[in-house]
Amino acid sequence: MALSTVLEENINYIESRLPVHASFDLMTRHLYLGETKAYFLGVNGFCKTEILQQIFSDLQNPMYVRNGSIEDIRQYMNGKIGYAQASLSDSWDDIIRNVLSGPSLLLIDGFAQAVLIDVRTYPARSISEPDLERVTKGSRDGFVETLLFNANLIRRRVRSPHLCFAMHSVGTASKTDVAVAYLEGAANEELLEKLFSALDSINATSLTMGTKSLEELLLHKRWWNPLPSMQMTERPDVACSYLLEGHVLILVDNSPQVLILPCTIFQFTQSPEDYYKSPSIGTYLRLVRFLCIPVSLLLMPLFLLATAYYPEFSQQWGLLSDNLLTPARLFFYVLGVEFLLDLFKYSSSVSSGKFSGSLSIVGGLLIGDIAVSLNWASVEVLFYAAITLLASLSITNTEFSDALRLYRILLIIATGCFGLPGFLVGLALAALSMATTPTFGGFSYFWPLFPFNGTALHHLLFRSPTPKAQPSKVWNRGKLK
Repeated sequence: MALSTVLEENINYIESRLPVHASFDLMTRHLYLGETKAYFLGVNGFCKTEILQQIFSDLQNPMYVRNGSIEDIRQYMNGKIGYAQASLSDSWDDIIRNVLSGPSLLLIDGFAQAVLIDVRTYPARSISEPDLERVTKGSRDGFVETLLFNANLIRRRVRSPHLCFAMHSVGTASKTDVAVAYLEGAANEELLEKLFSALDSINATSLTMGTKSLEELLLHKRWWNPLPSMQMTERPDVACSYLLEGHVLILVDNSPQVLILPCTIFQFTQSPEDYYKSPSIGTYLRLVRFLCIPVSLLLMPLFLLATAYYPEFSQQWGLLSDNLLTPARLFFYVLGVEFLLDLFKYSSSVSSGKFSGSLSIVGGLLIGDIAVSLNWASVEVLFYAAITLLASLSITNTEFSDALRLYRILLIIATGCFGLPGFLVGLALAALSMATTPTFGGFSYFWPLFPFNGTALHHLLFRSPTPKAQPSKVWNRGKLK
């Protein structure tokens, strides 16, 4: 619907669309620009009051209006509104969306266009290092909940004229701003077209959980695929490193996380800590992290298999001091300890920082000692469970670590119920789940292992010196499916 040239009709339409008189945060003013009537609308808290006062003071100056009237609204805006971000609009949908996003509205009698003055400011927390992606050396900044700040953090690091932020609006009610960041000429054009089409076709009320909601709307997964299909990061240096390699970033307003496309399983084994160390130390830490993946997944199921079903092997290697424990009791011990470790991990993550450390350490010591004393667990089970927990915590991506935990529980249940056949079947089911994990754009989840790319695989396994760290061109991942 288009605007009217009669100011009162435009005001009536605004009052029919917005709760101007009922909502306290909507500010309105009836103004006179010389002899011409005008109307102002803005959201309290989104507007920089000092700048608006200066603009209104200038506009109401009689010297600004020739003969007391306004003849050309575009000429008037360009010549009299001394602010950089001002534009005209003749669409009510565009005007309502902009006003609720922060820009202020100025309606002038006699014109079927409105002036949008972008003097918005948002409540924002200070930029700080993300808790889940800490490093011993390196930058200490992280993304925040304000989209513009996050774009600035990226632009500050990548000052390329090819860097582009394409804006989209998602959510019929929330109208959440979503920006797609990419380097022209480096990003996959087919991937960009598919992403733009998917964002514009999303039919959802709002992005309640920010980037996580957007991820689930862009890529529909089955319940048997717990592995993450899109990488998220809160670190600008990590996001920019992927951006320069031809990846695409998705920034969502009100969310401090950035989505990275396309995604492979090997991205969840990387850490910025590797690149803030020397190449040899970074390679060692990366290989240790790779080793922690099979340890986290297989240590407890293999321990249960060896001690419960092959006591001779267990006795030969000294895996269990009490050889009288039955397979059913060992199965109960392992499941109970798995539950307790998950309980400790969850309670320490949601508790206040003042108590989480002491809660996990003291709670683990007390409950573990009491469980052994009451014959509800064995020292060996607690020991191997502790190693499994340490291996899980060394994996930098928590979503990837949680997926491995589900696979581990599946293997424990299958092994405890059916022995070696159950372990093999559970391992096959876990491998099938990993192999069928979908990715946006249909790229291989196991690239560069499949399709094989030896040079790229070498860069993933070993930390290369800085002159050789980045490829001379964007890696070829195959065709878009």
